[in-house]
Amino acid sequence: MATTDDARAVRDEDAFDVSAMAQWLRTHASDAAGLDGTPQVRQFSGGASNLTYLLEYEQRDLVLRRPPAGRKARSAHDMRREFTIQDRLRTAFPYVPRMVGFCDDDAVIGSDFYVMERLDGLIPHKEMPAGVTLSPEEARALCRRVLDVLADLHAVDVEAAGLSDLRRGAGYVGRQVAGWSDRYRKARTRNVGSFEKVMAWLDANQPPDLRSCLIHNDYRLDNVVLDKDDPTRVIGVLDWEMATIGDPLMDLGGALAYWVQADDDLAFRLFRRQPSHLPGMLSRREIVHEYCERAGLSVTDEEWTFYEVFGLFRLAGIVQQIYYRYHHKQTTNPAFKHLYLAVIALDWRCRRLIRAAGR
Repeated sequence: MATTDDARAVRDEDAFDVSAMAQWLRTHASDAAGLDGTPQVRQFSGGASNLTYLLEYEQRDLVLRRPPAGRKARSAHDMRREFTIQDRLRTAFPYVPRMVGFCDDDAVIGSDFYVMERLDGLIPHKEMPAGVTLSPEEARALCRRVLDVLADLHAVDVEAAGLSDLRRGAGYVGRQVAGWSDRYRKARTRNVGSFEKVMAWLDANQPPDLRSCLIHNDYRLDNVVLDKDDPTRVIGVLDWEMATIGDPLMDLGGALAYWVQADDDLAFRLFRRQPSHLPGMLSRREIVHEYCERAGLSVTDEEWTFYEVFGLFRLAGIVQQIYYRYHHKQTTNPAFKHLYLAVIALDWRCRRLIRAAGR
């Protein structure tokens, strides 16, 4: 996973029975080598959805993923689904960590969980990892390689990978607009806007599905693992909980919702969580152009507005669902306290893009 410097002491509210987990893992792991004893457990602090822990055994390091406490969307935080997608996909897409075991017995730690091998590399967060400096040329190379990996994922043969059961037929774009509108309304708190005008615009302007392929649905720089010796090279992709079969431009739009440029307005820059502002990084416009060229797709600036607005709205829905748990005291994580401000900023940005489009 990330470097061990990214892991901290486990928050009290996120603690679990380590001895029970270790005993279960010794019996059920696909590879039980080096799993004697009880591991040291630390928690990765970067995630805001599923909870992720570092398991440090004497001979090997593993990563455990489990859902958070509190209210969740019905389809979210499905540990079995996330485990199965990665387990099947790894033969066709080498950037997936090796799965070690899945547990659906709540008696072990109080929830489903799965364990995977830790990828020993670097993960960019708000800034590049300590000691890593990219020249403008290296930053540009990193962008292009990250785009190449996304295009490679979208080119995976779904049937050959054993993932055709993820298909839900045509109408992916429409299902996403309706689904995220419903989720946002259910998670709304009184201190954020209604997004009703944005949702109405998305409903009225949705394009037909452009193509159907495997998509990650949460692809961003802090979900990729970089080579320690060459931090412009991707060695892994993490956090597959929202992966599905859908439209590749919806995947790209979701990814670019997190892409904050150095020339963006102050409100948007305040919520930057990846080093997309560094000199040499591609702009959002350049990313769309280069991805489409790589994937053999074509989209005009006017057509792209829908995907950009949807990506920002979807991000607002994700953030609001997390804030809902904090607002209703289902979690006390202080990192979530001011997330409603990001939702307000995303509402404003969506409206500005819609006004500029004149549609």
